[in-house]
Amino acid sequence: MDVSSNWKQLQQDLGIQTKRKNVNQKVTATKEESQEDKEPEIWFDDVDEILLDRKIKHTEKCTSTHNPLVKVDSYGGLTKVVAMDCEMVGVGREGRESMLARVSIVNQHGHCVYDHFVRPMEEVVDYRTKVSGVRKHDLENGKEFAVVQKEVGEILQGRILVGHAIQHDLQVLYIGHPKKEIRDTSRYKRFRQVTNGRTPSLKKLSAQVLGVSVQEGEHNSVQDAQATMRLYTMYRKQWEKEIKEKTKPGRKNKSHKKKKMDNKNLTDSKTRVVTRETVIPSSLLERD
Repeated sequence: MDVSSNWKQLQQDLGIQTKRKNVNQKVTATKEESQEDKEPEIWFDDVDEILLDRKIKHTEKCTSTHNPLVKVDSYGGLTKVVAMDCEMVGVGREGRESMLARVSIVNQHGHCVYDHFVRPMEEVVDYRTKVSGVRKHDLENGKEFAVVQKEVGEILQGRILVGHAIQHDLQVLYIGHPKKEIRDTSRYKRFRQVTNGRTPSLKKLSAQVLGVSVQEGEHNSVQDAQATMRLYTMYRKQWEKEIKEKTKPGRKNKSHKKKKMDNKNLTDSKTRVVTRETVIPSSLLERD
């Protein structure tokens, strides 16, 4: 069975209908067209008020154009669920090692709340521009790594973090985040059904599940974070229900002992900023 037939079957099982859109399409700002844009909000339905963190104001202004991954006229500040995506450049021998180059974070509604390039701490061998979209001048004007790490750590503290293969982003940031507060779209079983149990790419999921084209050419970490958040929000109720069922009191978990051992060295209750030499336990980077 191919990917398309898998997704069609999943759509039938869950009663979902999607329309294909291109995230890069231009939209004129007329009232009639604005109303049309508001119509297909399949992923913003039933957004809980508890997900909003209205005490925190929107402080970062990210450059972005209107697209179907952002809810029109919605709250633009930090919410209790955020999605993050990072772009990386190559360092070390032949540029094989990855170093943080850009960090983007969006809120529950897809609004960008944090977006910064990061000044390199060592010589960049490969900017990986064709994929990362990062160029030399971007990093020359970037923020210091320690500043970005601190700011991101503060944003993530106490929040649910959504990402696609998020362990890679956390590793280049040298940040540990509580396992119970991570939602990884690359590991969610319903999304794996789209690719016959294999790890799906964000590009494939966006096209098959959302009907939205992303990563056409150079990647954009803001857009990738928005697509990841949309994927999570579409299945939020079902996803959270499954997690709740999995962690019911009295239900034994095989990873319980391992979790206790990890906690001896690094707590599982808080977002932790660590040194570059620290090995972060996988349980804090990945969801069960």
